[in-house]
Amino acid sequence: MTRFALEPIETGSIDALRALQLQRLKWSLGHAYDHVAHYRAKFDAAGVHPSDLRTLEDLSKFPFTTKADLRDTYPFGMFAVPREQVVRIHASSGTTGKPTVVGYTAQDISNWADLVARSIRAAGARPGEMVHVSYGYGLFTGGLGAHYGAERLGLTVVPFGGGQTEKQVQLITDFKPSIIMVTPSYMLAIADEFERQGIDPASTSLRLGIFGAEPWTNEMRAALETRMHIDAVDIYGLSEVMGPGVASECVETKDGPTIWEDHFFPEIVDPVTGEPVADGQEGELVFTSLTKEALPIVRYRTRDLTCLLPGTARTMRRMRKITGRSDDMMIIRGVNVFPSQIEELILKRAHLAPHYVCEIDREGPLDTLTVRVEAKSPDQSSGSEAAGEQVALEHAIKSLIGVSCRVRIEAAGAIERSVGKARRVIDRRPR
Repeated sequence: MTRFALEPIETGSIDALRALQLQRLKWSLGHAYDHVAHYRAKFDAAGVHPSDLRTLEDLSKFPFTTKADLRDTYPFGMFAVPREQVVRIHASSGTTGKPTVVGYTAQDISNWADLVARSIRAAGARPGEMVHVSYGYGLFTGGLGAHYGAERLGLTVVPFGGGQTEKQVQLITDFKPSIIMVTPSYMLAIADEFERQGIDPASTSLRLGIFGAEPWTNEMRAALETRMHIDAVDIYGLSEVMGPGVASECVETKDGPTIWEDHFFPEIVDPVTGEPVADGQEGELVFTSLTKEALPIVRYRTRDLTCLLPGTARTMRRMRKITGRSDDMMIIRGVNVFPSQIEELILKRAHLAPHYVCEIDREGPLDTLTVRVEAKSPDQSSGSEAAGEQVALEHAIKSLIGVSCRVRIEAAGAIERSVGKARRVIDRRPR
């Protein structure tokens, strides 16, 4: 790919894009069926064959893939090429069971680098700029995915990774990068450290933040842009589908990530029934890979909740900014609550910091929700002002979300900081 101009497919006709998708989808389904016994068994059990795909709409006849499929075939049972042709392996954290293992051929790695480069360019970066990468390196796809894409675009990469926040601030101050790639929650921790050192976060060399790996709201975008004096742009991906770079916002619109539809076919389905819903309707995001060799993925249920929207800055469709997942939804006394809803209300309170955690307990037969949130300054964590903020936030959560909760205003620094994905929910209810 050229490192400067847009690729023709990004602004080409929808008809040409759909024709390419159909061609690649036929190949991908055939590749999965012919080379992955697990897919072949699932297709056969569902009574479908790759030859049954004649239109893009026919994809809905094929069975879904979930994390359970990858765990059931752990470690390499979903690979469609001999292990010797796999040049890299990544894996999820595996905090809820066996990790989900993903593999890449050399061509997969090259395509991934191209797509992350495309994403970084869409976010507003240009060759020759310096990028500070604070995503974690290792089995997590964030660090190396960002790294290879940035190099492919022609950026100077500072491969810092997560943690050592004081050192992060030192190198950003000394090296003067113009771009940072990091989770939005860890960006808050870095901003806090700038202030602790007496440096105004808005005075740094950074002009662009490319944030991903966790849901974050437009209110968080506004807070980061104001505090850091940057453009805050959303990059989306997940390891099972590729890693970062499946979709990315364009800086000129900031209206939801554009899905790189020449490599990934998106669907939205009803989270309960699994039936496809029309563009514009909310549901669960599902992806099928179109070009992956080592680990083709067929109708993978991401658990991310969003809707598909027409393209704006590019021909390809956008998805509405993801702020929640079906598996991070809290059900409190019959009410569905997402952490992002609470975050949105916290960010509207001038005296509260955007550091919070939701704790769920059970008292007798009833579930209880406690929201711990930090005051912005030490003198606001106690006294009448804190009491007023507590009552106001409890009222807002009850009125706008529909669930009663306790709010605890705590001192700055009381909430544990994340160096990667933030842990927003602690559920202590007995299983």
